Parts: sequence; C-alpha cells; structure tokens
Amino acid sequence: QVQLVESGGGLVQAGGSLRLSCVASTRFFTDYGMAWFRQAPGKEREFVAEIVRSDGRERYADSVKGRFTISRDNAKTTVYLQMNSLKPEDTAVYYCAAGLKDYTYNYWGQGTQVAVNS
Repeated sequence: QVQLVESGGGLVQAGGSLRLSCVASTRFFTDYGMAWFRQAPGKEREFVAEIVRSDGRERYADSVKGRFTISRDNAKTTVYLQMNSLKPEDTAVYYCAAGLKDYTYNYWGQGTQVAVNS
C-alpha cells in the first residue's frame, strides 16, 4: 500500500508557473512508475504526464508538452510536476498516481486544486 500526498496547488495568472509535489509513503519508491492526472469540472480525469516504471521515460499529454515537466527525487520519495506558461484550460484538480506496472496506476492521492485566471 502506498499513500500519496500532493501539495503546491493554488491560484495563478495565465502565463504563470506552479510546481506540484507528491510525497509517497513507501520504502520501495523506485519500484513504482509515477504519474500526474487531472480532472476539470464536468470532465473526465485525463492523463497529464508520467515517468514510465520500466525505463524511466517521460511521457506527456499533447496539451502540456513543452510546458510541463515531470521529475522525481528518489531520495525524497517525491515526484514533481513543474507547470509553466499556464493557461485557463489547465484549471483542474491534479492527482498524483503510482503503479507497479507500466502505464497502470493503482494508488492515488487526494488531489490538489490548480486554478488559472485569464
């Protein structure tokens, strides 16, 4: 069982930046692929970015490519999402996720709200 706790959300103007953090409570952090998803009001949850478990590749949704960067600090059991050039359409609750199989996520955080004003 892995517990995930996100932080770093908030209100920002369009064009601004935020960095989200997600701390994982596990000694086996390096065994997990890590990802960020988001859910906007009235919409389904969607994939944002991931670090693939098997080879460490970074993958991004087309909508955030070139603006967002996912990274991890294994010593701190933390995954980050650096978000630059934010747009109003990035407004959503952002969720951290972890999984032991590529592209499969079984553990979820509680979410952190990001709001971008135009």
